[in-house]
Amino acid sequence: MLRSVGFLLLALFALLVSQDVYAQQPVYTLGSGDKLRVTVFGEEDLSGEFEVSGNGQISLPLIGEVDAGGKNLRALADVIEDRLQEGYLKDPKVSIDVLNYRPFYILGEVKEPGSYPYVSGMSVLNAVALGGGFTYRADKEDILIIRGGDESRKPEKATPETVVLPGDIVRVEERFF
Repeated sequence: MLRSVGFLLLALFALLVSQDVYAQQPVYTLGSGDKLRVTVFGEEDLSGEFEVSGNGQISLPLIGEVDAGGKNLRALADVIEDRLQEGYLKDPKVSIDVLNYRPFYILGEVKEPGSYPYVSGMSVLNAVALGGGFTYRADKEDILIIRGGDESRKPEKATPETVVLPGDIVRVEERFF
């Protein structure tokens, strides 16, 4: 009996911790270069793989261009369902999965700056490692991140543990002696 109660408490604790970690994850918004699998249940001809274009759209059978850039997966699925309901299907159900995320960029004082494929759960320190590590002139305390690659946004201060998302621009600044 005591063993069962202990196991139940442990399972409850694990559930609460996992929900807290999930709540801390930012909601992913789609952008140019993301490759998606759109599934319209029961309609194989309307389902398929689509890439978000440079202008933030995907082109779907029957309904044409749909704005995807800046939307999360659920919001995009809702838009597609609404468009399909406008004279095409009675009660469409749409599911969307990201097949390939757009790359992120590491710039500044790293040995191999450039674009790299996104890997889920990547930190700034992982990104620096992919970029060949810090140069001798790198200021390891002055790392900036621009979310989603939107250069009109103000860069944020990043720590080595900051989570990198697809499309982010990570910049390691130069130190002055």
